[in-house]
Amino acid sequence: MPSNSHSATAPSHPGLAARSLAVTAIDDFLTKSQPLDETLERLLDTPAARELPDRDRGLVRAIAMAAIRRLGTIAKALEERIERGLPNHSGQLEAILISGAAQILFLDVPDHAAVDLSVRLVQANTDAKRFTALSNAVLRRIAREKDEILKKSDPLTIDTPEWLANRWIKAYGAENAAKIAAAFRSEPAIDLTMRADPEIWAEKLNAKILPTGSLRLRDRTPVRALAGYEEGAFWVQDTAAALPVRLLDPKPGEIIADLCAAPGGKTAQLALSGAHVTAVDRSEKRVARLSQNMQRLGFSVDVVVADASLWRGGPFDAILLDAPCTATGTIRRHPDVAWLKTEEDLAKLTRLQQRLLDHSAELLKPGGRLIYCTCSLEPEEGEEQIKTCLARNPSLRLVPFEAKKLPWLGEELADAITPQGFLRTLPFMMPDDDPRLAGLDGFFAAELKKI
Repeated sequence: MPSNSHSATAPSHPGLAARSLAVTAIDDFLTKSQPLDETLERLLDTPAARELPDRDRGLVRAIAMAAIRRLGTIAKALEERIERGLPNHSGQLEAILISGAAQILFLDVPDHAAVDLSVRLVQANTDAKRFTALSNAVLRRIAREKDEILKKSDPLTIDTPEWLANRWIKAYGAENAAKIAAAFRSEPAIDLTMRADPEIWAEKLNAKILPTGSLRLRDRTPVRALAGYEEGAFWVQDTAAALPVRLLDPKPGEIIADLCAAPGGKTAQLALSGAHVTAVDRSEKRVARLSQNMQRLGFSVDVVVADASLWRGGPFDAILLDAPCTATGTIRRHPDVAWLKTEEDLAKLTRLQQRLLDHSAELLKPGGRLIYCTCSLEPEEGEEQIKTCLARNPSLRLVPFEAKKLPWLGEELADAITPQGFLRTLPFMMPDDDPRLAGLDGFFAAELKKI
């Protein structure tokens, strides 16, 4: 529902500015299909937003993320309580109601504050203010009927788009599909990959050491405020995303290409091994960020802005291909992915992955190894992609992973090695009593060797 109307008055009531930014982020997602992270980064980088206290800046992100993470539940609750549906030409009304409902249902915000400040935003929005009474009544009713709404909210059937739910049931079975959807409901903690001394840093940062060696932060401290950030002691990387480089097992002096490399977590891991690394990515903006990350971390890598499916380089001892994908394994961190991606995207991306795999085979030395990985739960971007790649490329052989040869996976992730010898992490693996400290991204990886 497009909304070009501007607020009639500038937010001045305590907490209103943060909620106004969250509403804008939600509205951009609903009306322009804007990825949430990009929108939040842009909104929080404005002069006014930079002046907000850290707590309010955190609230902006918390509201927007909760709103999209539980969009199915919120949309159903609103639909059942607005008899004639949302009115047309109502400005940011939909986004304001979703933001208010997210606070009432899922955040530690007093109901009266969530209702009052949402109603103030409605009153301040030129096209929405005609619906002030409606907004007040609907949000109060949601607050009264909170328990009933939450009781009826099912992770797979309500908070997951139907096309994805059906795919996961087909690929993993109904029970595992339900567990995946439930895992995606929890806000995840931040994982760090350390340069060295994880035990020492775990104590300094109040972090849990995961079996794979990553650290998981117990606190919600902003990353840039953490001890060790400025001196490049670590980088942010989900523990699942750190596995492909461990599987590649890079050696000092090896010549390695990191294709589709930005933002550079895997590049940093490769550089830490002492390998000579060339990082390739087609996005100038993302490559600039990768270069900044390498500078902070003190790593020297060759950085190339190019389409990795066409770029000529090498030959290489090893290649890491973290291919563009639907990213459905990252919905814990990026809840908008569930609602922005489509089956048409899947078809386009699988074709791109094919081109990248075929081209990677050409860049490898004989005897060279290739790790192909995606942060997707979709078999077409993983198991099926490798099967068809091997049929097209007689020079490549699958090197199956064996859990017993990978002790660093730990018992919790030994099941991530499939009978075919692939790595397939699922978001509900690595349980913890605290849902925030549990789970990991859904990832696929396979190793191929050039004969």
